Amino acid sequence: MTNEQGFSGRWGLIITSLGMAIGAGNLWRFPRLAGQYGGSFILLWFLFLFVWSIPILLAEFAIGKRIRKNVVASFSNAAGWKFSWMGIFIFCCTLGITFYYSVVVSWGLHFLFWAFDFAFSSWTSDVPVTYDQVYFDNLWNTVSSNHWPTMLMHGGVIIVAVLVLVRGVQHGLEYASKILIPSLFVLLLVLAASTFSQEGGREGLAYMFNIRPELFSDPVVWVEALSQSAWSTGAGWGLIMTLGSYSKRDDDVTFNVVMSGLGNNVASMVCAVAIIPAVFLLAPSAQEAVSLLQTGNQALTFTVIPNLFEQLPAGEFVAILFFLAFSLAAFSSLLTMLEMFLRFVSDLGMPRGRALFIIAILCFVFGAPSAWSLDFFTNQDWVWGVGLILSGMFVTFAVLKIGIGNFKREWIDMPGNLKFPDLLFKIFMLSIIPLGLGLVYWWLSRGYSDYPWFDELGNWNFIDVYSNATVITQWALVLGAGALFSVFLRRKFEH
Repeated sequence: MTNEQGFSGRWGLIITSLGMAIGAGNLWRFPRLAGQYGGSFILLWFLFLFVWSIPILLAEFAIGKRIRKNVVASFSNAAGWKFSWMGIFIFCCTLGITFYYSVVVSWGLHFLFWAFDFAFSSWTSDVPVTYDQVYFDNLWNTVSSNHWPTMLMHGGVIIVAVLVLVRGVQHGLEYASKILIPSLFVLLLVLAASTFSQEGGREGLAYMFNIRPELFSDPVVWVEALSQSAWSTGAGWGLIMTLGSYSKRDDDVTFNVVMSGLGNNVASMVCAVAIIPAVFLLAPSAQEAVSLLQTGNQALTFTVIPNLFEQLPAGEFVAILFFLAFSLAAFSSLLTMLEMFLRFVSDLGMPRGRALFIIAILCFVFGAPSAWSLDFFTNQDWVWGVGLILSGMFVTFAVLKIGIGNFKREWIDMPGNLKFPDLLFKIFMLSIIPLGLGLVYWWLSRGYSDYPWFDELGNWNFIDVYSNATVITQWALVLGAGALFSVFLRRKFEH
């Protein structure tokens, strides 16, 4: 492995892993859920870090480090090539998210430009600059649908990401992460201090950490806590498997994974401390604050939060910090997603430069529908976000096939390194698949569409944004394609 293809050392790998884990979900999803459910959700979310996310990440990193190939080849060598369709699903699930993730970065940049315009207007005008909620609603509706500047920015984000990655793993991905992640943490800490220091901020924190025992009987709280942990840490994405393939032979699997997981959770908590006190500070009542937090990911981040910042002292400065942090977080995660794609294409025998050109074209084309239509974006987020649960179960299946004890002893543990307790690892691994199956069954039985399976005419309702039919159809297409191409990929990657 050349210097370009590996990390410079342990901390280079760890900070790149943090760049993979810390993304837009920390700023636009976690604060809403923490504000909605309070300490009950936070407790479960932290529990699932160890019960679900860290065991899966340990398995992914160990597989990548041992096999040292792309996600599909690494998984297939671990589980057996007749199960390569599982590895293809993991790859395609994350690829589906990659295609629209650059759109999230472009949204953040749009609102970062608004924040700079807001600051410039405030500093150069004698009359206070004010906006109302209608303004932000209209701005969001303009940016998120049928907007050519968003489409162009989507392409621009991909080009910048490719220019970073063309320099290789150490001088591209790792170097960018060393700049982005410390900058992100500094921005988040300044943002948290600026909102928490305001009068009334402590009441928001008291609400956020308040544990309500009755919520533990609500399955929705458990589902949200598990899905947030998996989405935010990258468990089941195959990304940490890709990073593991670039690691050194003596790198500590457990230490790297635990540091990445805990660092991600710390970033999420800082985001919540930055946002929730501001919501409670400026809302007329606690009930209205909770209502604002429950408006949804996009609405909270791009309509409610800017309106709150506009009312804060030095709010223009806070708005710049927030959307700069948001854009940096989303971009750092996008880099790792593209590196996963790049490793797959490169292993097919294509030079890195040419592979990046092909990837840029594919990401622009397949991400364009999400950049143009919010409904399409929401559908893809819906389908592949839940698909990560299947991906996590597939990774667990590979461990079970090898044998939990053998896998832990021969693939993860090394003399002198940090060790995850054997008994806990076994218990968690045996629990993941039943837990995941129960979660998916509960989710499908609940139904989030008026016509979950068939429309009013009795037709298969696969074009509905939230229907069960659209999820099952897209999953089936990927699994079918995986079965078709598994023989070709085996011949290619085995050589």
